Amino acid sequence: MTENPTDTSGQLTYLALGDSYTIGEGVSDSGRYPDQLIEKLNSETSRSWAAPKVIAQTGWTVDELEKGINSANIESNTYDLVTLSIGVNNQYRGYPISRFETEFETMLLRAIRFAGVNSKKVIVLSIPDWGITPFAQQSGRGLDIIADEIDAYNRIKEAICQKHEVRFIDITQDYRSIGAQAEMLAADGLHPSAAMYQRWTGKLYEQVKTINF
Repeated sequence: MTENPTDTSGQLTYLALGDSYTIGEGVSDSGRYPDQLIEKLNSETSRSWAAPKVIAQTGWTVDELEKGINSANIESNTYDLVTLSIGVNNQYRGYPISRFETEFETMLLRAIRFAGVNSKKVIVLSIPDWGITPFAQQSGRGLDIIADEIDAYNRIKEAICQKHEVRFIDITQDYRSIGAQAEMLAADGLHPSAAMYQRWTGKLYEQVKTINF
């Protein structure tokens, strides 16, 4: 978990919630998408943004993210932007999808509260299909099953986002197209490289710049 500088007066604030894809497993902090997004916003818009507050950890499921937020003691805080990327580890561990549906909606509502109860300032990213990676191909797990389950999870995420009028970004299809390329992979053969995160950053930026702060 990465802390914001204590003095962010006059700057917009950003809370990034998630798992390994948010913490940027295998890349430097500057290479992960929350930091790339802030750099792009600061260089290409007239507003000033503080360093992102990142609450994420490799391997986290939705309930573990919930515990991580509780441990961070930020319940009274609000942020100008909140992103949420979670669910892949629920799928990886084979948890019931009905459990994910309930937990994700609860987490999304919490994200909305962190955004000052303004759903327009919350953005949810779809789950990438890790089944296209070298790690998955060597795992012995059924790649078609992984893909089908990822699609099912993403349908749930998108439907819940629509219900609460939250922006949902599909990064899955692009990831399936190029995510297995060597330059798009971290050294572990599973997680994205900074170059892949740059593509997610571009999608996020296009949404963020339309928000009225």
